[in-house]
Amino acid sequence: MKEQILSELQQGSLTMHQLAERLAVVSSADYKTLVKTIAALEEEKVLVFLTNGKVSLPQKKQTYTGLYRANDKGFGFVTVDGLDNDVFIPKGQTGTAMSGDTVTLKITKSANQDKSAEGMITDVQTRAYTTVVGEFVPYTQSLIDKTGYVGYVILSDKKLNHLTCFVTTNGMTSVMGMMVLVDILTYPNSEQSSQLTGVIVKEIGHKDEPGVDILSILYKFGISTTFKQDTLEQANAIPQEIQEADIKKRRDLRHLDIITIDGADAKDLDDAISLRVLENGHFELGVHIADVSHYVTKNSPLDAEAYERATSVYLTDRVVPMLPQRLSNGICSLHPHVDRLTLTCMMVIDSSGQVVSHDIFESVIQSKQRMTYERVNMAIVEHNKNAREEYAPFLDMLENMRTLHYALYNKRFKRGAIDFDAKESKIIVDEDGKPLDIVLRERGLAERMIESFMLCANETVAKHYIDAKLPFIYRVHEQPAEEKMQRFMEFVTNFGVMMKGQSATVQSKQLQQVLTKVENQPYEAVVSTMLLRSMKQARYDNLPLGHFGLATDTYTHFTSPIRRYPDLIVHRFIKAYATKRPTKEQKDSFVGELEAIAHQSSVMERKAVEAERDVDALKKAEFMLDKINQTFEGVVSSVTRFGVFVELPNTIEGLVHVSKMKDDHYEFVENHMLLIGQRTGQTYQIGQKVKVTVTKVDVEQRDIDFVFVTDKKEKKDNSRHKSKKQTMKKFAKSRQKRRR
Repeated sequence: MKEQILSELQQGSLTMHQLAERLAVVSSADYKTLVKTIAALEEEKVLVFLTNGKVSLPQKKQTYTGLYRANDKGFGFVTVDGLDNDVFIPKGQTGTAMSGDTVTLKITKSANQDKSAEGMITDVQTRAYTTVVGEFVPYTQSLIDKTGYVGYVILSDKKLNHLTCFVTTNGMTSVMGMMVLVDILTYPNSEQSSQLTGVIVKEIGHKDEPGVDILSILYKFGISTTFKQDTLEQANAIPQEIQEADIKKRRDLRHLDIITIDGADAKDLDDAISLRVLENGHFELGVHIADVSHYVTKNSPLDAEAYERATSVYLTDRVVPMLPQRLSNGICSLHPHVDRLTLTCMMVIDSSGQVVSHDIFESVIQSKQRMTYERVNMAIVEHNKNAREEYAPFLDMLENMRTLHYALYNKRFKRGAIDFDAKESKIIVDEDGKPLDIVLRERGLAERMIESFMLCANETVAKHYIDAKLPFIYRVHEQPAEEKMQRFMEFVTNFGVMMKGQSATVQSKQLQQVLTKVENQPYEAVVSTMLLRSMKQARYDNLPLGHFGLATDTYTHFTSPIRRYPDLIVHRFIKAYATKRPTKEQKDSFVGELEAIAHQSSVMERKAVEAERDVDALKKAEFMLDKINQTFEGVVSSVTRFGVFVELPNTIEGLVHVSKMKDDHYEFVENHMLLIGQRTGQTYQIGQKVKVTVTKVDVEQRDIDFVFVTDKKEKKDNSRHKSKKQTMKKFAKSRQKRRR
């Protein structure tokens, strides 16, 4: 049995259940033998248990290559292909690596059942940063003569706050407080492990000028705010009216009742809807999408810059578009009462939400009405008289849209699609970018209807080209990582929710059921958040790997080519395949092209999301600046070894550090995700309602500090706790009861 076990583990780490299956262990007697043999091998140090519960051979290989992620506390993690868990890099062992670098590391402590492997970085293979952004501090002439530098830059990126960037004399200089973009000349080395040198290549603006804070963030992530000259020249040469020659080979749909429904402030309208009920009771749904590919031709300046940007970036007070506004807000935008070129996915859908037939083709349309989510909700949900009068010619269509939406939603729900419905906030700012208020975004019926129609079109288009066995680009969302899902399954037991089955093969339907069980409970948002953190990130791929969250094997992005490059590519390939079927050589060429596009689009999407989050965090911190010493009610959103994160109703989040919890010494219980007082037994866990007072706001670091407020009743209740031991015993009993 020992030989069999070691032979199986040569292929990689396995759970006990997987080992039993591989060795055809069925009877309880054989399973006991397996357990004893594993224990003996562990004692002999021939194998080890990993943090995720898997059994593995010891990591004999000493050096690995992976991607380093720094923490602003000085430590970090390296993700290595082939290893189940990230390798922890303690403070002082990170070498000269900067966050995002590809590094070589040496394992210093092997993984075991309690901890992941530890290592030290021995070399940097490729650097992630070529430029940095920060605030310039000039030197006096005497210091310039002494050091050879004109000053230094305080870096904006928190992950680089242990580094100082000195500015050499062979470039631009600037003035105190100016935010600058610096090209890196030299990186940290063994002698100067916390030093960069570089030259200033651009002054972004003074740190106190309105809008410079957001510009600095965009430059930090390498997101350009201006278009290249040849891109603008091509855009300016495009007529702003449809030419008769453009229409000739297209299907003319201008006679249809076609509408757009978007946010009131939207300017890039890239999707329109038509809907009619057929004699047999089926719905004919038309999803008409702006034909951006007609104007952004392959290998043109517009195409090259759209590829580089890959996505539009939506910030609190501005949009950084993927395409020049002459296209995004002009000829490509589906404004009402003007002709527009589109790609149409026309679907016939039965009453159960099943697409029974479809057609994908080039078209020309004319939108009959520009509607907004707010007014549609007022018309068909609130039955507002003015809104109903405004949309009177289309009320029947809107009611049919409601019916079809529910059919499509129920179909998705039955197959296991997960609807997170996480809280989103909108930051209201004045003309100088100063935050005035933070309000929750409400997703009403109108928003959900359009979402259902776009999802249906995306699935239909993806299935069409999978069935045709043609190279294509897909939006994929893979199965959650086993160890993260295992932690989630254990976490939800704290709320009396038990999940059956294996974490490695969990189905989206099971996770959907968890969200259903916690619906309308105080901890609903927290469970939803923890589930979201346990999932993999969606990305683009040239292989149809399916979409776990939507519980579908077929999904792409077809509906937003004005703001997403993959959608533009989908359109380009649809039109190419309509002309002629590619040869084998062409297919092979397309695969390589699509791989590169998928990678670039995924990378730039992550940068856009990070920039949007950074701006939100900045504005939320600014909003709280005048709230020092004010008290708020909130919910514990996360519990860590160093403190408790509390989220306010408007989504602002702050930290109560353990050093500020003066009433007791708190210990972190990781498997229950809670802090517990050793003397009082007072606990803090996710989902718990609390009161906090704002004590400090650091806008530059995006940090908001809270302290707990305990009223007299809570103090009286807390005094009843006799000890940590009693509290843990009580907690374990209640958990055991819930499990039964």
